[in-house]
Formats: sequence, structure tokens, C-alpha cells
Amino acid sequence: MAKKSEGTTKNIAISRYGWLTLFLSLIFIAIIVCIFKIKYAEGPMWRELGRQETVKKDREIRPNRGNIYADDNRLLATSEPLYGIYVDFMAEGIKKDTLMKYVTPLSQALAKKFPDRNAAQYKRVILDGWELSRRELAEIEKNRASGSNKKVKVRSRYVRIIRPDINYIELKELQKFPFFNQRSNRSGLFTEERTMRLKPFGRLAGRTVGSIFKDIESGGSSGLEMKYDSLLRGVPGLKTRQRVQGRWIDIVLEEPTDGWDIKTTLNVDIQDMAEKALYNKLVETKAESGCAIVMEVATGEIKAITNLDRVSEGVYAEGNPNAFSYMSEPGSTFKTVSLMVALEDGVVTPNDSIFVGNGLFEYKGRVVRDHDWRKGKDKGYVTVARGMYSSLNVAIAKMILKGYENDPQKYVQHIHDLGLTKKIEWDVPLKGKEGTSVIRFPDDKVNIWSKTTLPWMSFGYETQVPPIYMLMFYNGIANNGKMIKPFLTKAFSKDGKIQEEFETEVINPQLCSEKTLNEIRDILRGVVTDGTGKAINSELFPIAGKTGTAMIAARGGYEGYYVSFCGYFPSDNPKYTCFVGIRRPQGSPSGGLMPGAVFKNIAEGIYTRSLVATPISAPKDTVNSLIPVVKSGSLKNTEIVLNKLNQTYNFSGEKVEWIKAGSAINEILLEGNNSVQQGVVPNVIGMGARDAVYLLENGGLRVNLTGAGKVKQQSIPPGNKITKGATITIELN
Repeated sequence: MAKKSEGTTKNIAISRYGWLTLFLSLIFIAIIVCIFKIKYAEGPMWRELGRQETVKKDREIRPNRGNIYADDNRLLATSEPLYGIYVDFMAEGIKKDTLMKYVTPLSQALAKKFPDRNAAQYKRVILDGWELSRRELAEIEKNRASGSNKKVKVRSRYVRIIRPDINYIELKELQKFPFFNQRSNRSGLFTEERTMRLKPFGRLAGRTVGSIFKDIESGGSSGLEMKYDSLLRGVPGLKTRQRVQGRWIDIVLEEPTDGWDIKTTLNVDIQDMAEKALYNKLVETKAESGCAIVMEVATGEIKAITNLDRVSEGVYAEGNPNAFSYMSEPGSTFKTVSLMVALEDGVVTPNDSIFVGNGLFEYKGRVVRDHDWRKGKDKGYVTVARGMYSSLNVAIAKMILKGYENDPQKYVQHIHDLGLTKKIEWDVPLKGKEGTSVIRFPDDKVNIWSKTTLPWMSFGYETQVPPIYMLMFYNGIANNGKMIKPFLTKAFSKDGKIQEEFETEVINPQLCSEKTLNEIRDILRGVVTDGTGKAINSELFPIAGKTGTAMIAARGGYEGYYVSFCGYFPSDNPKYTCFVGIRRPQGSPSGGLMPGAVFKNIAEGIYTRSLVATPISAPKDTVNSLIPVVKSGSLKNTEIVLNKLNQTYNFSGEKVEWIKAGSAINEILLEGNNSVQQGVVPNVIGMGARDAVYLLENGGLRVNLTGAGKVKQQSIPPGNKITKGATITIELN
């Protein structure tokens, strides 16, 4: 009986073990099935969900947009990072007691630095954000407890604290404020970066340098910014954001490629003079618009180009590219072209006489009038030279009719051969036929050649020649007959290294014979000394050029005048050519008194700027009692200036290339700046902008400038290791 009982017990145990084994096997099989299901069937879904929770990928890294520089490397346009300031009140590290402890001093610091809100208002914004986060968390927890899938719109993770965007220097200061001086997961502070285009010289050359769209990703909207947008904008990089231990970190997949820099031919000082001179004359004459261009004779480099349009009564601003888009009849400045053709073909000589009478000449039913015809004075015969001095339409018309009445094709062909109609690619974006010359042939099927076209064309009507072409032609006269293209873009560079450099482009190597050239030069000088340009004559240096006055064609007739002057200086050794044009001025139109006055102001400004000033003699005691302010910078340059001024100084320490400057009573103190080391951010405090920018960019940094004078603050402290391509902001006094 006992044996049977033991067998039964054993069988029961084996049976239970079997069932347990079977149960565990089923569980194991279920686990394996779940693993395969999760890994293979549902795997893509869960992996995607995981990535969404821990990885945010395919985020674009914006490259730095390239800078635009003047001819002396002064910045005309650069990019400055700006930051929107936000707080995530759901950040895991924010503690209520810590926030309440520091909210008052934080609000006071914010109000002092950013006074568009007072301390009480800042405090209210912060406390409201905190209370909102608690309500939203409570609502999320309530939905979770009830099993509801209802989503809660979370606004407390993105609360803007400061209304305006702030710069890097302000951000670093903000991060030292109470409560914000903690790690971001404890303060909730985070930023949203955007880029603003900064122009250190304000509106100077605004139309030429151009602008970008409000959304920087859309690129340039005008000027050089638009023309070379593909080079300036660079190539974006790619990054992911991954959540690691509760914090988001950036993982760069592809580094961005910064845009190229552009060096222009513009000179800041000459540009400033040109803008001011033109602006003042436009206000004085209540004109519709105007333009002024200054070009270096030997190189073709445009040193200044200003285009001003009236935006309201007495107010003018950069608008249309007038230097290229004035597609109107040029008037009497074109007479020099006709004179060159006639002299070169032997039609006349400067001393040949032409009968002009009382200034009225009827030709095939149409009357050519001189500007002074209403006086009724009979001038009889005048020489060709005198006809140019006095800008007599009748004299020029009869001169051209004499040589080309029976063969107008020859006259027009000669003009084309000069290069005045050559299609040229300019440095600024243009529309339609802007920036081209329209001079038709007698067999033109579109613009029909009339029986009176030839004489009227001779003095600047029935043609379209924009200012830039007139400038180019007159510069050819100044440049010993070689006509070259005016240009604005000097070089493209990347990381301080020249990638492409532009050289002078010759349009016509020889406009005319040397004999003709000398005769024209003498006549253009005579226009200023003894003709319509007398008001332009300067006591400082000789000027040569030609005035122009033309009626503006509009609605089948003429409305208003276009007055201009184009010339070069000094006429005995030309350095610069300048064109000034003014549209629809009020009062009696005059190429000499209106644009001529602007030309003279610009020319004399450039001349006096280039003079080497001689120190005025003064008693020794007076000189010694005045200690000049010396900026930190290059030791070599500082010593040159101080030695020229016979100014003594005291140098302490070892002499190095770069120095820090200071002063005591009647004493200049210099010491070596030992912070200038390879691969390390130097101390540029106290330096002028030029030395500071040179040092920092030479080290591989990109520089943003604000203010003027000496450097008083730099965003990256001295001694830090340089990261190539990083941006540093320097603030001047």
C-alpha cells in the first residue's frame, strides 16, 4: 500500500512538473514571439518613436554670410548673431524656492539692462510663466490618471523674457544675472539665434552694397548682396539633436561652409564726400533724384557711387541704381563724342569757324536752338572750340552735318567703334536695358531714323546713354585714350585668402589719335576756364570736363531737365574721373551751377584729403604740455608717428611687435602686449579698429564691429584658444 502511495505521489509530482514546464515553455515562446514582433513587425514603428523622443535630426546649420569690405578693408556689411531670450519653466532642474529667492534681483537686473519693461513687469512675466507651467503639469497628470489621450497645449516651455533680440555681448552679461547664472537645465534659460545684417557705416553706399531679405535664408534683395548672393550665403551644414541624460546636445553631421567675402573698390571717405555733396545740392534745388560716380583713372576702380531719390519733401535716400538706370538722353556731355568723331575723321579742326548767328537753325522743318537763343544776340561765326566752350547746339549740329549729312552711317559706326554701345556686365543687378547704351543706325527697322535724327543726335538727343557709359568715355580721355570698364568688385576671398581677383578690363585700347586726344583735352579744359563750366574752376588744381543740359522726354513731349557734368582732375595729371547727374531740379537748369558744384566739392574734398599736413609751429612748452592720446597697436607704426611729432615716450618691458599704450603726467607709456600669441585670442582692448580687426582676422576669427574709436570690450576674452571661423564682437567707444 505504501509503495503504491509513493508511486502515486511521484506521478503527481512528475505531472505537475510537466505542466509547469509546459507553462514556462509557453511563456518563453510568447516572449520569443513578442521579441520577434517588436523587433521585426513593429520594430520600425518603435524605432521611429524612439528617435522622435530622443533624436531630432536633419536640422540645418546656417553658414556665416560673407562680409563686404571697402578698398581699405573697412567693413561695409557683415553678419551679427542676435538671440531671442526664452525660459522653459518645465525644465527639470528649476526649483520653486530658488526661483522665488532670486526673482526680485533678477527682475531688477533685467529692468536696468533692458529698460523697455520695469522690474515689476519682468517679475510678473516670470511668475506668470511659473504658474502657467504648474497648471499645465497638473492638467497633464490629470489626463494621464484618467487614461485620457487628450493633449495639453504647453506654452510654458517657450516663454519670451526680453522683447528685443540681443547681441552676444549682452547675452554673456545676461548669463551672469541672478538665477540665470546657473546651468540651463536649472534656470530654464535658452536662446534662439538669428542673424542680422549689420552695416557699420549705416546707409553709406546703401544701394550699391545692397540689402538682404528679412528672412536671411532668402538671400540678397538688391545691390552686391543680390548680385553675389550665391557666393555670400555659403552652404548650410547638417546636425541632429540628441537627448542624453535629460539634456539636448547637438551632433554635427556635416559642417557648414561659410560664404565668401567680397572686397570692393569703394573708398569710405570718398563715398561719404560724394553722398553729402549730392544730397545737399538735391535739397537745395528740390530735384527729383541724382547720382554721382567717382572713378580712378588708371585702374577703373569706382571709389564712390551714390544714387539718391526723393522720398519726401527735402528728404532723399538710396533708391534706384540711377548711375545705370538713367536711360534718358544725355544732352551736351555727348557733344564731346561728336567732337572726337569729327576731329578724328578730319571733318573740322578746333579753329575752324561755324556760323551760328542768333542761335536758331532750321533743318528740314525742325529748329535747333542754343540755350541762349532768347537773347537774340547775333554771335556770327564761332570756332569749333568756342562752340564747345559755350555748348552751342547749332555749332555742333552744323559740324556733324558738314561731315556726315550724306553718310550718317559713318558717323554712327564711328560711335559704335569707340565702344560706347558695347554690352558690358556690371557689378550690380539690373533690369531690362538698364546699363546699356542705345545709339541707333540709319537702317534701324525698330527705331526709325528720321530726316532730323543726325543733327539732334550730335548734341545728345535721340540717344540713350546712362551715366556709367559717359563716365567710362571721359575716363578714356583722361587715361591717354585707353577706355577701361568701371568696376566695383575687386576680389573674392575665403578665410582671408584671395580666391579670385579682378583686374582692369580694357574696352578700347585707343579711342583716337594722340593729336585728336590733345585737342579734346585742351577744349575740355577751356570749358571750365572760359565756358559753361566756369563755376567749377578751382584755385587748388586744374579741372577739365563738359556740362550737359537736356530736356527729359515724357508722354510724347518734354517735362523738366536733366543736368550733368562729367570731367576729370587734376587735368594736367588726371587721377579721378567724376560724373554727376541731377534730374528735374527746380529753378533755371545749369550743368555748371548744379552738378558742377557737386563735382567741385567732391574733387576739392579728395584733393585736400590727400594733402600731407605740416604741423604748425608752436612753443616747445605748449607742445610738451599736450600729451597726444595713443592707441594700443603696432609698435612700428606708433614709433613712426611719435618720432614724426618729436614726442618722447617711455617703453617698459621687452619690445615686441604689438604694444599697449597709456599715459601719465606729461608722459606716454608703452609696454609690450604679450597676449599676442599663435592660436590664442589676443587682448585688443585700447586698440583702434584697424589694428584690432587685422590681429583677430589674421588669427582666423570673424570680426563684428560696433561703435567707433578705441576698442573697449571684446566678446571672447583674451587667452582663450582660437576656434577657426568663430565670430568675435568688438565694441568701440
